[in-house]
Amino acid sequence: MRAPGPIATESPAVRRSIPARHVFAVVLGNGLEFYDFLCYAIFAVYIGKAYFPANDASISLLLSLATFGIGFVTRPIGGIVLGSLGDRIGRKPAMLISFAMMGAGMLGVALTPGYATIGIAAPILLVLFRLIQGFALGGEVGPTTAYLIEAAPPERRGFYGSMQYASQDAAVLIASAVGVVLATTLSHTMLETWGWRFAFLAGVVIVPFGIMIRKSLPETLHAADDAALAPDATRGTLRFPANVMPYLRVLICGLLLLASTTIANYVIDYMATYSLVTLHLPANISFGVTVVTSLVAVTFEPVSGLLSDRFGRKPVMILPTVLMLLSILPAFWLISHYPSVLTLYAAMGGLMLLFALSSPPIIVSLTESLPARIRSGAVATVYAFAISIFGGSTQFVITWLIRVTGNPLAPAWYWTAACLIGLLVMLALPESAPRKTASNPSG
Repeated sequence: MRAPGPIATESPAVRRSIPARHVFAVVLGNGLEFYDFLCYAIFAVYIGKAYFPANDASISLLLSLATFGIGFVTRPIGGIVLGSLGDRIGRKPAMLISFAMMGAGMLGVALTPGYATIGIAAPILLVLFRLIQGFALGGEVGPTTAYLIEAAPPERRGFYGSMQYASQDAAVLIASAVGVVLATTLSHTMLETWGWRFAFLAGVVIVPFGIMIRKSLPETLHAADDAALAPDATRGTLRFPANVMPYLRVLICGLLLLASTTIANYVIDYMATYSLVTLHLPANISFGVTVVTSLVAVTFEPVSGLLSDRFGRKPVMILPTVLMLLSILPAFWLISHYPSVLTLYAAMGGLMLLFALSSPPIIVSLTESLPARIRSGAVATVYAFAISIFGGSTQFVITWLIRVTGNPLAPAWYWTAACLIGLLVMLALPESAPRKTASNPSG
């Protein structure tokens, strides 16, 4: 498909006039995609038993989590292909393709019979559909984040951009709430044999609705609209590596920061499995911790966006990260020594509060620091590589560490190391918030 020529008649004023309902449509569609993908992590224990039967339950879980990681293999490919497509023909077409592919992969996971029915074909098909989902989600973040930043008035880019993470955590909230309802209303046997598939099918049902609302979106990829964002000092199409070099510092910092937050996010997402397998808590309580953490995230991530618009991206990143660094090990020690509903929910809710405040300015800073002609592709690629390397491996690694060391604090040590690296990178990241850069042009 040939890329259309630049539209010179648009202006920043046009961009600011994009109705809130269109921004909501992007956020909603993004959330639906993440619901589809993250359901797997929440029901990993049951999927492992269905597709990877083994005498040792921990081996079954490891194989299930390894397949969860397989979904991350194709995310960089999707980021490069669909993210770059968002820079060539528009954010809207890239988002539509991504969403349709995610629906197809989700349907496949929901309907693939278990190992007991079709043998080795079951895990093979499961891996195939996870690869499709990974490709689709890899191409989702770049175009949607670019759209949100471009649709926002300059003084509200932090708030609009925070909707990227808020919609992801809203998806986790809904998926984990579904898990709690299923665990409460179904017997263990019913949940293990077919109940978990219901959560996947619920995501498939809303795919047509998601496609419909995305078709109604206006396009934000206009050269004139880029004036209020990162300046583009080059002419023509940006080509790697020469014309990307001015943004290399931002891209490297973004990659490292997204790697750090990815580890944190997937340790938090792992807590349902951790509660079931390591703490031996009931299923409804274990699923409930994900409800608590995602509810905290959905509440405070927009607050983080607003604060970063007011005080700058760096201060809002750094202060909560310092507090989080000091809190991770004590929180996990408390959980592992006194496993209960109160300690689990309070400790993880507190950690998620700090994480929710620190993480949204990262994706906002990366996106608004790049020119429109590479924004979708660069953000999608950097995000996908960080997620693929660390998101796909984190839950497998900490499960393996717990198994090998017998230490329930293994996830805390892994998260602490990632948090420390992230903090050091934050100190080196240039400020990008309009209010701060206007008063200090040197950054």
